[in-house]
Amino acid sequence: MIESPSDLLLVEVRDHTVQITINNPPANTWNEENLGALERVVQLANADREIYALVITGSGEKFFSAGADLNVFADGDKQVASTMANRFGQAFEALATFRGVSIAAINGYAMGGGLECALACDIRIAESHSQLALPEATVGLLPCGGGTQNLAWVVGEGWAKRLILCGERIDAATAERIGLVEETVDRGQALGRALALAQLVAHQSPTSVSACKGLIQKARGGAINAAYEQERDAFVQLFDTADQTEGVSAFLEKRPPQWVNG
Repeated sequence: MIESPSDLLLVEVRDHTVQITINNPPANTWNEENLGALERVVQLANADREIYALVITGSGEKFFSAGADLNVFADGDKQVASTMANRFGQAFEALATFRGVSIAAINGYAMGGGLECALACDIRIAESHSQLALPEATVGLLPCGGGTQNLAWVVGEGWAKRLILCGERIDAATAERIGLVEETVDRGQALGRALALAQLVAHQSPTSVSACKGLIQKARGGAINAAYEQERDAFVQLFDTADQTEGVSAFLEKRPPQWVNG
């Protein structure tokens, strides 16, 4: 059973999807407790072979997440800073390497660590009133949850520099235009749209999705020619899976496949 170890992070299992809600009002900020809970929930989802997708959103109508609670850093304690940086890294790296498909349903402000959480996901859906930013440099800090790396990869170096170095805040329409989010929807519609995409994932072979995701993300580093070879090798390795046999058979027999995720 997938349960959250913290009330600051709510979990609901819907068929093959885990829905995670950041629940730390008023701004759904991140702290040691809910970052640790996120890492644990992702670990449990990875271990549950019936889970194919993960959707994360914020509680309420105003905030997806405003990021870290800056009160934690007010006294300038470097040990606290080190602990929190590690917590952010561990939680969001776990999210980024989830074997299935992760979707962020951005239902309001996604600032700092809130946007970094969304960037750790595979797909981002934003409601029209959402505001997105990585404003850490305005308080003498920097994004430590993968933001400097993931943002540049998603939107390119120029826009990453505008958001991080200039502290620019953008709306959902701009985020969609530059590729930071894949789709904008009306207020209150992000979670439903994200869950609908998660349902599409359930029609895919989980073993194929996991292999494809790893190959897509591998393009972020290393030589592309080496990745081509790994792509071909991964294709052949799928022929050792029951899902491959079932998928081809179901297609030829004109029936829906029954995935066994193996």
